Amino acid sequence: MKYVALVARREYVENARTRGFWIGLMLFPLMVFLMIQVPVWLQEKIAPVRTFVLVDQSGGFEKVVESALEKDYQRRVLEGFRDYAARNVEGKTAGTSGVMKATDEINEQHPQALETFINRGGAEFYLRQVQPSLKPGAPPFREPRRRFQRVALPSDIIAATTNGSAASNLDLTTLGQNLKPYLRGQKKIVVDGRPLDLSAAILIPRDIEKQVVRPRAGASNSTGGAAIQYWSVNVAEANGLKDEVERAVNQEIRHQEYLARGMDAAAISDVERTYAPFVSLNPKKEAGRETVSMADKVKQWAPSGFVYLLWVSIFTVSQMLLGNIIEEKSNRIIEVLLSSVTPGELMMGKLFGIAAVGLSLVGAWMLSLFCILSWKAGGVSDIAGQILGVLKTSNMIPMFSLYFLLGYLLYAGVILSIGSVCNTLKEAQSYMGVITMAMMVPLLTMTYIPNDPNGIVARVMSWVPIYTPFAMMNRAAADPPLVDLIGTFVLLVASTITVLWMAGKIFRIGILRTGQPPKILEMIRWIKG
Repeated sequence: MKYVALVARREYVENARTRGFWIGLMLFPLMVFLMIQVPVWLQEKIAPVRTFVLVDQSGGFEKVVESALEKDYQRRVLEGFRDYAARNVEGKTAGTSGVMKATDEINEQHPQALETFINRGGAEFYLRQVQPSLKPGAPPFREPRRRFQRVALPSDIIAATTNGSAASNLDLTTLGQNLKPYLRGQKKIVVDGRPLDLSAAILIPRDIEKQVVRPRAGASNSTGGAAIQYWSVNVAEANGLKDEVERAVNQEIRHQEYLARGMDAAAISDVERTYAPFVSLNPKKEAGRETVSMADKVKQWAPSGFVYLLWVSIFTVSQMLLGNIIEEKSNRIIEVLLSSVTPGELMMGKLFGIAAVGLSLVGAWMLSLFCILSWKAGGVSDIAGQILGVLKTSNMIPMFSLYFLLGYLLYAGVILSIGSVCNTLKEAQSYMGVITMAMMVPLLTMTYIPNDPNGIVARVMSWVPIYTPFAMMNRAAADPPLVDLIGTFVLLVASTITVLWMAGKIFRIGILRTGQPPKILEMIRWIKG
């Protein structure tokens, strides 16, 4: 063991000095930080305000659309104020407790919370409430930028369409065609002396009421006339202007339909805000704690992130091991080392030395993950606090460390065999292609298994040793059956030992071999011998 420890120490020191090691060490925390912070930066600083023109010839939806967009903006103001209060309010006075209660109610179960926020005066009212409880030196609250801004039709468009007629008299088909240069970015629309890009155009025809679909026994009374036109080159925008406008228009149409049928408007509003409280319960949790929280949902999906990290770490460290062996073999350093140690001692030393490098990387990644999540918890990212709580109260970190070590040893045995019989990286590529393809399977099922963690796919993959670390890590939050937990672990350990034993047989003969790599059948004979 003395010589194994010496080789392992040499491998660790040599690899820890490389630039690749330190780049890998710093890259993960940087990526975690950017994944949390970049969306916030993009939304607050970079995301452009979407300008649009609205022509409503029917006269019934212009104010509805503007009101809906204003409500969408106030919802974002409320969410921003909740983050601001969480970061800057110290203690809970009678005033702030009411504010926190109102802001916490901004979810699907309490839609009236937004109306309360707006009716009381929005952020200005609540800022006065929390002012006495703000931390010393707290920054001022900054409202988020508006996502959408309505602008007037360009004067040259109106003149070119109907010789200066009012917007209600414009021909929408011609108007849409004339707006194309603005929508394509070929022309700029001027707002307060500034040239801006036009993002969208919403054109509502005069007879839209006649086109409303009112199903009667499976049929509709639509006459096939002109529909509401939404012009934009951005067809992939999620939860964007089109969705807001479509939702607002259809809600108003339904409201008018209620009134047309003699229903009371106030009663309709009350009915629409009526809901039954719905709670999710987990039968596996302790009595009195069965309620499924947001942390439970995060816990269900957190293993997927660990699976990806496990894949990256095993693949990275295995490639490091392969490159190390082939480099030393091609430079004849292996021959010098074998003059002092046996092939078995050299193999085990390399195995444990590179494993120590991998554990150092993973340990640094975990530490940086905890630090970044602790920093961001309770701030702009609520999810950071939820993830941090899950990591502290679950067994995911120990499981990840265990499956990383076993997964590395399993794949490292195969890598050692390949590296010992190849003289260059080019020769090893044909073998590594097969291994890489096999390792892609866990990535393809990474998001499927959490939806059915104890299903047939998850259980079958768990019993395939090369996939056991990934599949069982992905099932960590689902409390897999004890037979799967213990059985797959025993099988993985037995498979790892077997692979390392076979790798030792191949390594002993192949490490000093030169020339073309041996055939698979020849390596099988080495193992049997």
